[in-house]
Amino acid sequence: MLNKVPQRMPYHRTPSLGVLIAGLAVILGSALWLALTTVGEIRYTADHAGTRPMWHVWIPALVGLALTRLTPLPSRAAPVDGAPAPRELHRQAGALLASAVLFAAALRIVTDNGYDAEPAHTILKLVLLLAVPVLVFRLTRHGATRREPVRGRIEAWRRYGPVVPVAAWLVLHHAGPFARPPGDNAWAADSGPAALLITMIVGFAVNALLEEVFYRRWLQTRWEHVIGRWPAIVLTSLSFAAWHIGIHGTGHLLTDLTSVFVHQGVLGLFLGYLWSRYRLMWPILTVHGAINAAPVLLDML
Repeated sequence: MLNKVPQRMPYHRTPSLGVLIAGLAVILGSALWLALTTVGEIRYTADHAGTRPMWHVWIPALVGLALTRLTPLPSRAAPVDGAPAPRELHRQAGALLASAVLFAAALRIVTDNGYDAEPAHTILKLVLLLAVPVLVFRLTRHGATRREPVRGRIEAWRRYGPVVPVAAWLVLHHAGPFARPPGDNAWAADSGPAALLITMIVGFAVNALLEEVFYRRWLQTRWEHVIGRWPAIVLTSLSFAAWHIGIHGTGHLLTDLTSVFVHQGVLGLFLGYLWSRYRLMWPILTVHGAINAAPVLLDML
């Protein structure tokens, strides 16, 4: 199966520490750059040119991270149906990272040349975040030989432990003092209920579902087994953030990169830790889905 989670493999600590330090330095350096050049203001949506302080994104994410650490873990490890041999595992990790980098670069090139982000955004996503991984997994499937028992049932209170950090993030990000400002999604107010529902379902599948499967379930999981948990979370978060310059960009590459690193990059740390700690899809899909859908619904009020 394409969504099998490989078992943890040994990794070299020195390169792993280097990835972690470099990645965190990129995020903190980006925050410093924005503090000096834009007083820490970042675009809060691709559909609106308005800005908000980057701390309004950081505080909900940091609270979510802290509460994720404090909530109980599942009684057993994540399920493992099979794992590639080390060589295939490294090949998968490298191929998926290359596909993520290509996606970010290609989308930026398209928008820089004056073309609309759509349908290029969706086409590139389906090709590079879905078709390419499927091909990679098929080409390396013969390496999946080791098997472990599937985990037993998890107590309900442990399975739904992530409700606490997810709920706290939702309140702070959408209803608390750090909530995003209202946008101008006039099309949402003018759309009928059926059209709006279909649009949101398709958007959820193409954006939240596909992105979380690719970046967290596939990309991050494999890199965790290559370089460790937190280096992989940071690496994946930066890869996840980088493609957003194609839709959040202003035309200034350095400003655009630093902006997405302190925005989607920090959100990616929260999403990545939720996935790494629990290996449950519903928490990260809830957070990501709310990021995309809640602004549209709130703007209709």
